[in-house]
Amino acid sequence: MIASNRIPGGQFEPKLVSILRHGYTLRDLRADAIAGFTVAVVALPLAMALAIASGATPDKGLHTAIVAGFLISALGGSKVQIGGPTAAFIPVVFNVIEKFGYGGMIICTLMAGLMLIAAGVLRLGNLMKFMPQPVITGFTAGIAVTIFVSQIKDALGLEIEHLPGEFIARWKTYFAHMDSFSPVTLGLTLACLALIIVIKRWRPKWPVLLICVAVGSLAALALPVATIASTFGELPSTLPRLSLPHIPFDRALELLPAAFTIAFLAGVESLLSAVVADGMIDGRHRSNAELVAQGVANIGSALVGGLPATGAIARTATGIRAGARSPMAGILHAAFLLAFMLLLGPVMGYVPLAALAAVLLMVAWNMSEVERFRYLMRSSWGDRLVLLTTFVLTVMFDLTVAIEVGVVMAAFVFMNRMSRVVEVEPDAPGQALLDEVGEEAGSAQREALPAGVEACRVSGPLFFAAVSRIDNVLDQVPRTTRVFILRTRLVPIMDASGVTALQGLLDRCQRYGMRVIFSGLQAQPRRAVVRMGLSRHPALLGMAEDFPTAIAMAQDYLARE
Repeated sequence: MIASNRIPGGQFEPKLVSILRHGYTLRDLRADAIAGFTVAVVALPLAMALAIASGATPDKGLHTAIVAGFLISALGGSKVQIGGPTAAFIPVVFNVIEKFGYGGMIICTLMAGLMLIAAGVLRLGNLMKFMPQPVITGFTAGIAVTIFVSQIKDALGLEIEHLPGEFIARWKTYFAHMDSFSPVTLGLTLACLALIIVIKRWRPKWPVLLICVAVGSLAALALPVATIASTFGELPSTLPRLSLPHIPFDRALELLPAAFTIAFLAGVESLLSAVVADGMIDGRHRSNAELVAQGVANIGSALVGGLPATGAIARTATGIRAGARSPMAGILHAAFLLAFMLLLGPVMGYVPLAALAAVLLMVAWNMSEVERFRYLMRSSWGDRLVLLTTFVLTVMFDLTVAIEVGVVMAAFVFMNRMSRVVEVEPDAPGQALLDEVGEEAGSAQREALPAGVEACRVSGPLFFAAVSRIDNVLDQVPRTTRVFILRTRLVPIMDASGVTALQGLLDRCQRYGMRVIFSGLQAQPRRAVVRMGLSRHPALLGMAEDFPTAIAMAQDYLARE
């Protein structure tokens, strides 16, 4: 048995190396083999369905699941992560293939892999966890709607030679070809959907997707419906080989946004999956090692003509429930998939597209997170706006635009909230002492501030969204003031904009003939003020450790003047 889920190791060391170094038994291997086989049974139809929905051929999905799935488990920083193609990539990959061809998709995957490796090397793994929940839920629900819409063609049996990627254009194309609607195909799709729902409800441990595809394939033998073989030809029963299509390197700059989106999705989804896995096994993943593994896996997938890949939450959870104990479960899942492809390639050609459409329609429903969407709609107006904007942009336009706009909007909403935390207010005579020296000591010193001295208190983070509060501070101070004390003990952080605002304050004080004392500067604001040279400003009298010291400094200055 493996002694502990929390095995130490360097932040870039694969979990597989750590586990093998600390002991791996035949009992562990047997448990991982059972889990790997279970996940492979689930991944087999899903990999083909995801590839078809992305505008590729089904064998590309299998190659991705085999190569990327192996590399993610072998090199990753998560103990039980299962990788491969996921539904999140469908709209991005479909649009890239439509605009730039399959070669464009390959170079996108290569660039995304390099970006992920760079993110891991630069230790950005923890930063990628700080994605706003309304943005994640918005684009996830939008992807679910996009997947649903993309499956209408195969679910209804419509004869469409070229399906556009845009939402509205797709619906126009569907209505224009509605005369080719096949009631038999729709009936098979609904029957497969009903079968999935019934099995999930009554026998949740059964391999429902494989059963659905197998039953659908048997029905397709007697029904006039489109199959993988009739649409794409016979699946190859050979090992994936290094064979790249023509890659338009001259258009790499145009492909950069799509590559960034793929890298972003791969990073976020893999780390979310790793977090979910940690919660299920009481483990702890290595974020940066996971990002590097995702990058290597995507490069490896591209080199065999595969699709983008990342950690798959549903397949990872399936492996854990089946008893996975180490990354060997993911490695064996890839090995089983390879065996399925080599031995069952001709048989898989009988799988009807309607059955795969039913599989993806169920995937879309599970991705939609309806309850979480409703839950977030009860939050503040800012979060609702971010959620709905990200969702609409994902469905109507482009996932890249949706993520960019969603993150920027979430940042502005956050800055607006933080700016309200900042308070700038003048202190009443004597009251200023209470906050810093306590009620009892303050009561003994309730005399007014010395003549010619005024004080003002600032509380909250002083950053670029809140610097406007500093601009009108002197409007509340009499022009007869000789020394102005700015109390900053309650300012935890200060950025360059905050220091610049203080620079403007000091400039105005110099013009008015006032001297300024900063009282109670904390460590980070003090470093910022010194680093940017504000401590040498002519109007700055000094920086006092606390308010009583600041008053003493002011009195000494007035006495010497």
